[in-house]
Amino acid sequence: MESIRPETLNEKLSNGESPILLDVREEWEFEICNIEGSRHVPMSQVVSATESLDKDTETVVICHHGNRSQQVAQYLESLGFSRIINLEGGIDAWAKNIDPDMEQY
Repeated sequence: MESIRPETLNEKLSNGESPILLDVREEWEFEICNIEGSRHVPMSQVVSATESLDKDTETVVICHHGNRSQQVAQYLESLGFSRIINLEGGIDAWAKNIDPDMEQY
């Protein structure tokens, strides 16, 4: 499984690339902060949402610190998703390194 640093993801987004940003945190976490354009699918609902995801589209999986997203990324890869990337450090690292005005928890 690949991983991506927040800085590299920010560069991709700034350059017009548009991977799916799959945020697997809980609803209350997503409401506090999220990366604009993220698709919210809580970790507990990923199994039922896999049919609505494209196995060949680059997908960056996001959680708070990168642990839950890593588990989801591994699960998606086991189903044959070929372009899954885990956001290193999660939304916490994004807030600290890219968007310091983002609310943190």
